[in-house]
Amino acid sequence: MTRLLVECTYVFEHPQANSGIQRVVRNVIRELPEPDGECECIPVVMLNGKLYRVLSLTPLPTPTFDLMSLRVRLEHWANAFWLRQRTLERRWPFHRSRLARRLLYVGCRVAAALCLSIPMRILDRQLNKDDIPARCAPLQHQPGDQLVLLDSSWHADFFPLAEQLKRDGVGIVSVIYDLIPLTHPQFCDAGLVRVFNDWFDWIARTADGYVAISTTIRDQVREEMLRRVGAKQVEQRWFDYFHLGSELDLTDETAAVDPGLERMFQSPDPVFLMVSTIEPRKNHAYLLDAFERAWASGSRARLCIAGRIGWKCDALIERIRRHPELNTRLFMFNSLSDRSLEHAYSRSTALVFPSYVEGFGLPLVEAMQRGLPAMGSDIPVFREIGGEFMVYFDLTDPQSLTTLVLDMERTGAFPAPRSVDQWHWLGWREASAQLVERVMRHLKKTPKGQRQHADCP
Repeated sequence: MTRLLVECTYVFEHPQANSGIQRVVRNVIRELPEPDGECECIPVVMLNGKLYRVLSLTPLPTPTFDLMSLRVRLEHWANAFWLRQRTLERRWPFHRSRLARRLLYVGCRVAAALCLSIPMRILDRQLNKDDIPARCAPLQHQPGDQLVLLDSSWHADFFPLAEQLKRDGVGIVSVIYDLIPLTHPQFCDAGLVRVFNDWFDWIARTADGYVAISTTIRDQVREEMLRRVGAKQVEQRWFDYFHLGSELDLTDETAAVDPGLERMFQSPDPVFLMVSTIEPRKNHAYLLDAFERAWASGSRARLCIAGRIGWKCDALIERIRRHPELNTRLFMFNSLSDRSLEHAYSRSTALVFPSYVEGFGLPLVEAMQRGLPAMGSDIPVFREIGGEFMVYFDLTDPQSLTTLVLDMERTGAFPAPRSVDQWHWLGWREASAQLVERVMRHLKKTPKGQRQHADCP
C-alpha cells in the first residue's frame, strides 16, 4: 500500500493563521480519505531535521493560559505598530527631516523589540517545547512513500531532510498554488521574490510531480519548468491540478457577529463585498476608483472591504481611513471571524474581486457556493472557475465596474448569462479526494524504477 505523507508544517506551527493557503491545508488535511487498501494518507511535519506523524493539527486543550492566542495577538499588534510607524513617517516633521525619520525608526525598533519581538520569541520557544511533542509522533519513512508538499514551504528549513528522504526512495510531489513571485514580482516583497525563486529551483530539481490548484497554474508551472530544466527533464515529470473546496472551517455558530458588520447590514442599500488580504495585487485602489464614480453618479451602494492589512498598502489604508464615505458608504473590517464572514456572504448583494493575478480565487468559490453572485477581473483563472456564472470587468477601465454596479442597483438583476443558483462546486472532502486520486493516478502510470529521476542536490 502506498503511503502519501502529506506535509503541513507551517499550519501545524501556526494553527491560527487563516489566509488562503493555510485554509486550504487545514481543510485538505481534515478531509483526507481513509485508507482503502491501496493508499494511506498520513499528515506529517518536518521539525528539527526529523519526520513526525501529526496527531492533532490544532493545539490540544489545556487548562493553562492560552499562549498561542497571545502569540497571534502579539503578531497582529506588531503589524499594526509598523503600519502606524510608516504612516507617521509621511507626516510632519518626519517627512521633512531624514534625522527625524531615523530617530523615529530607531525608537520604534527598540520599542518593538522590548514589547513585541522578544516576547514573541519567548512564546515561540515555549510553545515548541510544550506543545509539539504532544501533537505529533516520530514516523519512520519507507521506500515508496510519497512526500506531498502541501503547505507553503518556500521559507522552510526542512530541505536537507526532504533530500535525504528522496535518497532513501521517497518520491516528492509539490502542490503549487501560484507563481506570482516569478510572474508578477512587482506585487511582492523583494525578499519573497528571491526566496521563492530559490525554492522553485529546488522544486524543479527535486520533485517528481506537480499538482497545481487550477489548469491555468498547471500550464504556467510546465512552461516555467521547460525554461529552467529543459524539455528532456519535463518529459520525465508529471503535471496535474485539483480544485479547492468552499466551506469555511473555522465558523463557530455560537460566536457573535462583528457589531459593526451587523449595523452595516441594517440598511437596505446594496452591499458589494471584497474579501482578501489588503495588498497591491488585490487591486483595492481600482475598487475605490470605480465606487467613487458610482457615488458621484448618485449611487447608494456600499463597498465593504474585508481582510487583514498586508504589505505595500500604507497609502491605500490611509486613503480609506481619510475617505469622506468611511462608515457611510465605505466600510473596512480587518479581523472578521469566519462566523462574521459567513454573515457577510449571506447578506451582501454581490462579491467584487478586482485582483490582477490569482492562482485560484478562493473567495469567489466561497461566495458563489453560498448563492452570492460574483464580479471579477477578466483574467484566465477567474474564467476557469466562474465561467458563465460570473460577470467580468476590464482592469484598465474602472468605469466598466462602475457601470455593472449602477446597472445592478437600478435593475436588481445580476447580468451573468447563467444564474448562480445553478452553480455547484465541490466541497473540501471532494477536493481532498481529488488531490489524492490525481497523485495516485500518476504513480500508477509511472513504473517504480522511473520515479527517482529528479536530481538530488
